[in-house]
Amino acid sequence: MLIENISQLAQVEYAPLKKLRKGVEMLHLNVIKNAFLCIEDDKIAAFGPMNELSDELIYAQAGERIDATGKMVFPSFVDSHTHLVYPASREAEYIDKIKGLSYEEIAKRGGGILNSARKMEIVSEEELLKDALNRLDEIISFGTGAVEIKSGYGLTLESELKMLRVIKKLKELSPLTIKSTFLGAHAIPLEYRGKQERYVDLIIHEMLPRVAEEQLADYIDVFCDTGFFTVKDTERILEAGLKYGLRGKIHANELDYSGGIQVGVKYNALSVDHLEFTGDEEIETLLDSETMPTILPGAAFFLGMRYAPVRKMIDAGLPVAMASDFNPGSSPSGNMQLILSMACILYKMLPEEAINATTLNSAYAMELSEKMGSIAIGKKANLFITKEIPSIAFLPYYYGSNKVETVILNGKVIS
Repeated sequence: MLIENISQLAQVEYAPLKKLRKGVEMLHLNVIKNAFLCIEDDKIAAFGPMNELSDELIYAQAGERIDATGKMVFPSFVDSHTHLVYPASREAEYIDKIKGLSYEEIAKRGGGILNSARKMEIVSEEELLKDALNRLDEIISFGTGAVEIKSGYGLTLESELKMLRVIKKLKELSPLTIKSTFLGAHAIPLEYRGKQERYVDLIIHEMLPRVAEEQLADYIDVFCDTGFFTVKDTERILEAGLKYGLRGKIHANELDYSGGIQVGVKYNALSVDHLEFTGDEEIETLLDSETMPTILPGAAFFLGMRYAPVRKMIDAGLPVAMASDFNPGSSPSGNMQLILSMACILYKMLPEEAINATTLNSAYAMELSEKMGSIAIGKKANLFITKEIPSIAFLPYYYGSNKVETVILNGKVIS
């Protein structure tokens, strides 16, 4: 495939990055104007300015040719935190939130995650799979090329396995690159209230061995926060996960200064996510780590929560990733174009920083930065062509409409 006359080819790498973009480096965004891009099989084979497009390259790309005059090409978004396999929507709780109930109040009375867990017990794998495939088609249309999907609406052995088996099938059926995360520690079931150590035992001694035996997960996650799992619980689960080769990805500091960031870094978690409550101590802890701070704007916006101190984090020299947290209770959208806009509007990130946060840095949070997240020779040809737009800043600026015209995944036009 040859894409030619590209108005701007964004997020270009001429050589593999030695490190991800952090701090002031997040302002860096390589762009080639009036460009071409060649794809062979499922990989990016060549790119450059149009005046370097030789007859030999044109001849070699004798297959499909796409004229992108007036349009831009970006690497696909990488959405490193979602819960998009779920049994039903939760708009009744949406009304409760409008009436003033908090996330914690809804959870305490058996709503929230526990609501989804009850419905998960009775829904079939076939129904879960069908609905999830529809959601994947939707996020593809908005430019996502890779997605992480968590379990966590099961909270029993069989329901957690059900979710993870569905995610495994999605990997086989979808053109998206998918990573699976075991999140048995998403909430404490009502029958274990006051004795949650026994539920942690269940996760470690019954759930984890089965998840590992069936090779159902790439990572393990814990909701380490006020009213959910303690630092001690989290340490036990992360240690157990490491024995099975599952690296951590932690829900941390959404509701309070929980210690989730510190415990995540201690166990070399791939990412710590949410981070509304992040202070100087947490920033200092992250600075010397390999853990990616990941912000979930959709949840903070939907729940009316405080926003993570992203500008302070970047100014301190941290990298930042952004993901959708697509789920039925606190962020019912997987639209990464909207997340890009929120990064700029709510967190005062410049467009270049926001693009880095939703592509290259979020790819790191899924261990995909060597394969995806930028335009580089040898990387997977997951990218999208925009409609005719006047500037890169227009992508986050013109929120609410889909600016993607053509989606290419694994070197093939999907839509």
